[in-house]
Amino acid sequence: MSQGEPPQHEKRPVDVEKPSVARMYDYYLGGRNNYAVDQKACDELSKQVPSTKILAQNNRRYLRRVVHVLAAEYGVRQFIDHGSGLPTQDNVHEVAQRVHHDARVVYIDNDPIVLAHGRALLKTDKNTEVIQADMRDTEYIFAHPSVRRLIDLSQPTAALFVSVLHCIPDRDDPAGLIRHVARKLGPGHFMVICQLVSDRPSIRSWVTDFMRTSTGGNWGRVREHREVDRYFDGMEILPPGEPTEVSLWRPEDLAPKQPSDEWIEYGAVARILG
Repeated sequence: MSQGEPPQHEKRPVDVEKPSVARMYDYYLGGRNNYAVDQKACDELSKQVPSTKILAQNNRRYLRRVVHVLAAEYGVRQFIDHGSGLPTQDNVHEVAQRVHHDARVVYIDNDPIVLAHGRALLKTDKNTEVIQADMRDTEYIFAHPSVRRLIDLSQPTAALFVSVLHCIPDRDDPAGLIRHVARKLGPGHFMVICQLVSDRPSIRSWVTDFMRTSTGGNWGRVREHREVDRYFDGMEILPPGEPTEVSLWRPEDLAPKQPSDEWIEYGAVARILG
């Protein structure tokens, strides 16, 4: 989830002086792979947007539902998870492999702690890899030996961009990134997209400024619904047929309701058209 820096592929030391988006997300999900600086940033963020913790939890539930539905109902056995973040319970490969034991997953993140924890978790799983890369560098990712080994584009494949596009600045054109990945995948494959949006200019401005400052520039922007809608140009959105707040996508009975809607995770699952 930490994708705000220019593309780079060499290993980087873990920076514990400024918050990491991946570690902040881990903290909100109850994980242990975070530091005091991440916890402090989360606490400050929650003062302004108190729904953030439940939003993060619902977003993770959305990811699990999406992967299960694509695997069980659409026969998808291959997933490329852009900006995957730290391992937690029910990771993409675990959900997919419960449906198809031979499902293949490539996780992509540029945070070195994600690489370390991910590879430790997956050292006995030959069908799953973690690569350290910036999710904006599509050419590098699709040419990577792990992707070439695991992903056969003659078979149904899903690219995941779950709660990461708000980490990409406008200058790096997140909509253009989606189009580029869609071209690489080709017609018939799938895109899973959601990002933080808000109808309130004050929330968009405050959160964007706070996260950009806190993370040393590793942040993009909280966007508007209409901007995310455009990510799906040239695609067929799967039922319910339009982008929605993620807890409403094939909802679970027990999913907690956000206490407020100052911002939401908003997105959809779509099939790429020819």
